[in-house]
Amino acid sequence: MDFGAQDEVVRFLASLDGGAERIVTTHISVVMLCGTHAYKLKKAVRFPYLDFSTPARRFDMCAREATLNKRFAPQLYLGSRRVTREPDGRLALDGAGVMVDAVVVMRRFADDDLFEQIAKNGRLTREMVEALARQIAKTHDDAAPDHMRGGAAAMRRILDETALSLRKAAAASADQIDALVARLRQALDAKRALLDSRKAQGKVRRCHGDLTLRNICLFEGAPTLFDCLEFDDEIATIDVLYDVGFLLMDLWRVGAYDFSNVAFNRYLDAHDETDGLPLLPFFMSLRAAIRAHVEASQQNAERARLYFDLAETLLTPAKGAVIAVGGLSGSGKSSVAAALAPHIGCPPGARVINSDRIRKRLFGVAPTARLPQEAYASAVSAKVYGEMFEEAARTAALGWPAIVDAVFDRPEDREAIRAAAEHARAPFLGVWLDLDLARRLARVDARVNDVSDATRLVLEAQMEKATGDIEWLKIDASKDAPTIAAEIEKAFDSTFRAPACDVIPDAR
Repeated sequence: MDFGAQDEVVRFLASLDGGAERIVTTHISVVMLCGTHAYKLKKAVRFPYLDFSTPARRFDMCAREATLNKRFAPQLYLGSRRVTREPDGRLALDGAGVMVDAVVVMRRFADDDLFEQIAKNGRLTREMVEALARQIAKTHDDAAPDHMRGGAAAMRRILDETALSLRKAAAASADQIDALVARLRQALDAKRALLDSRKAQGKVRRCHGDLTLRNICLFEGAPTLFDCLEFDDEIATIDVLYDVGFLLMDLWRVGAYDFSNVAFNRYLDAHDETDGLPLLPFFMSLRAAIRAHVEASQQNAERARLYFDLAETLLTPAKGAVIAVGGLSGSGKSSVAAALAPHIGCPPGARVINSDRIRKRLFGVAPTARLPQEAYASAVSAKVYGEMFEEAARTAALGWPAIVDAVFDRPEDREAIRAAAEHARAPFLGVWLDLDLARRLARVDARVNDVSDATRLVLEAQMEKATGDIEWLKIDASKDAPTIAAEIEKAFDSTFRAPACDVIPDAR
């Protein structure tokens, strides 16, 4: 590889720590992956959005990168170092000679522990994604609101720079680029007031800014964010939903549709951003467009085309709806809701509202923590269901589909969720999962670290209650969750003529 004036520096860094096993290049960096360390060199480049053209600028950016990333991965980043020219002509790290370049030093992690590889190798798990979503939410909570940056004007600048970069990199034909940019601008103009309102509410913060799967790894057993956007505070100080939208888009891009939906739901469980849901198609599409021009600038035509096509698809607006999934404990409601959610609405799919998660949140405990019996008193349950109805109505009224997962054995609760949909002026479908007691008991006995606290005693008590006439769509719950989800999706589509997400290949 030819790195021009930096070729000598690359060879020097590649000789450290037993020698580089591999060298990775991006449009702005060269990373030497050596024995136990990684050395990240910034290319001597200048773009409309960054300037690394001089050693002094690269040193400042290396120091800044190390400092900013210690907020996300203090155990991974060791700091920045100067590359110096010694009197005898050789290069050294932090020597006495003149600085000729700079480098960020990190601890090395296994290549297979990059989330991009984990996803492609089929090793991604729900637990990993849930932990990742919680970690991202925590970084947003820890960051101070910024009332000076962000909002509609800042998003317009990002879109304008993206349009310029798409054309310069020839990420698609000129007509295709013009059409996509026009749609993005139309979407932005329609949401200007919401963007500025969220800025006023403190939703704009200094975020990671570059949450691609290539910037997330599994380090010491935990999902870890690294390589945040360090070169421009304006670009990185953004709406928190725009930050997490990058992850949701990239998971969708690799076909991890279920996990994109899981990340979406667990993030909203931890960080209530329901009011911002109408922005998500625009945010995800813009993120894909940015990746399209980055890949095109690196001559990765196939990946650039994939991202560009995805950017076009992701602009499909969502539509409000409420699907209630009920059934006695052990009937598989949560599994069915999770299997159904990615297929309802636009990416990343429906918001899943779960009564057990609401109850745990009210008591300030982790979703899998067990609650005492008094947490299931009638007054508490009334509060849980009230919040559930309100959240479903609010989500649907904003034009986003909601799947509500609860027992719904009482006629008044079934009527209340229908009323919530009517209040939101959204279509409603009620589904009752039917399963005999023996199989429900077997399922409950097999649960490990589950959100539900239902026991055999709870199931047996439910059997003695009068449910009244259940007029919802009844489905035999002995089938697997994807099969049941497909039945519900078909019933919803045929009833309301509202096609579900058509981005996912029908592989169930």
